[in-house]
Amino acid sequence: MTVGEKQAATGIGTPPQVLDGPFATRQLLRIDEALRLADQGTGLVFSVYVGGLDEPIREHAERLHRQLAEPDKSVLIAVSPNQRQLEIVTGKYARKRIPDTYAKLAALSMVASFGGGDLAGGIIQGLDQLASHAGKG
Repeated sequence: MTVGEKQAATGIGTPPQVLDGPFATRQLLRIDEALRLADQGTGLVFSVYVGGLDEPIREHAERLHRQLAEPDKSVLIAVSPNQRQLEIVTGKYARKRIPDTYAKLAALSMVASFGGGDLAGGIIQGLDQLASHAGKG
């Protein structure tokens, strides 16, 4: 059942589930803007997943990445704050522009922000760094 269907059935205005997550509306807007700028600036497709990740963590992140519309040119940042896990998955084409070394540097920067309690800021910083490394597409 979608949020719209639930509202119609119950008559109660239930906010979308994303607003129940770890981010304030302003943070969501900043992340959305960072995603848009990264996509437009590189020609790649950036996505962010925040939530629980099943073991093995890397395989779960790779499964999520394969479900994206254009996995070959996609970059997924998967963050599980409760598990203290971060994975960056790049597709075949995206990996040529963002080698693992650069993804690891972005991850280190993100982890530093996360450690300081700034989840949204870390994600935004990571998106910016990954997009900068990828360059114009």
